[in-house]
Amino acid sequence: MKTTVSIIGLGLIGGSLGLALKRNPDVHIIGFDRSYATADEAFRRGIIDTVAPSAKSACEQADFVIFATPVNTTVKLFEEAIDWNFKEHVIVTDTGSTKKPIMDAAVKLQESGITFIGGHPMAGSHKSGVSAAMEHLFENAYYILTPTTDTSEEKISLLETLFEATKAKLIVLQAEEHDRMTAIISHFPHIIASSLVGRLEAQEEGQPFVKQLAAGGFRDLTRIASADPVMWRDITIQNREELLSQVDGWLDEMTNIREMLVDNNPEQIFDFFAQAKTYRDQLPSTYEGAVQGALYMTFDLHIDVPDHPGVISEITKILADADISLTNIRIVETRTDVYGILVISFQSTAERKRARQVLTQETDYSMHIL
Repeated sequence: MKTTVSIIGLGLIGGSLGLALKRNPDVHIIGFDRSYATADEAFRRGIIDTVAPSAKSACEQADFVIFATPVNTTVKLFEEAIDWNFKEHVIVTDTGSTKKPIMDAAVKLQESGITFIGGHPMAGSHKSGVSAAMEHLFENAYYILTPTTDTSEEKISLLETLFEATKAKLIVLQAEEHDRMTAIISHFPHIIASSLVGRLEAQEEGQPFVKQLAAGGFRDLTRIASADPVMWRDITIQNREELLSQVDGWLDEMTNIREMLVDNNPEQIFDFFAQAKTYRDQLPSTYEGAVQGALYMTFDLHIDVPDHPGVISEITKILADADISLTNIRIVETRTDVYGILVISFQSTAERKRARQVLTQETDYSMHIL
């Protein structure tokens, strides 16, 4: 007997989940999107098996329901879903990047006997929409599940079993933990990056050439400021409390740094940078031996590859045969703000360009340069 999964919202995430879950032949996928053209494309591509006429219809037929819609849309749908006739054993989840608003909105569903487990696949792409959906988008990425304290281990296990087909790294956290950690490593850095760009823009008139100098390390440091402003407006509003806490901590840190500059104590300044370097070098996927100067930049190529045995050796052999040297190679796990799964670093722009040309000729992998 097949398991029926309904996906509400067939963009990049919803479409990619559909492709990944269909690796399991015992899963039947019903899809709904408010754009019929999107739903029709998902059906033609084999992402879903059935197009539902409404979100209500899709949800009432499913054993599992995945809301792959923006957080605000999901909250509104939950308000409507209180009157829908879900299956008694249904498990509902979502894919939103902030969990507290979702968990709050799901309370009434839970009070009516529906199991809800929050979810956040930490993967993405510079492309959007169902046309960009990829079966391997979530491979080796972290997929966070946020159950409530009342959720049974059996229900969590059932959802984990369903998502095994994505080949993601499933992690269970409380919603508050999730929002705090994503504020630290993702949401707050976006605010800082955008503020740094604002500082540059404010000073460009008096120093026109500064924009040209910013094409190096500054550009790499502030890359995430190029993200969709509508999405980041919503995330900032939704995770406001955690971000306020981070801003307060940042202001305290900036006060300490200002005092350090006023005191102008060489040992204190050295300790400041040394401590930061020591901790930074301990982070996962840090390239041991790279020159970490103020304007250091890497020449990275991000490659969307399926996770199968030999794929890395296949790529490195192609590069070796073309006499192209690489300085680092790594698999990215948390991919909310970067594109691709495999990241290869080169010694120069020219080497990166040659590598892309050679790999394009020899493979069908999608490649992106940041």
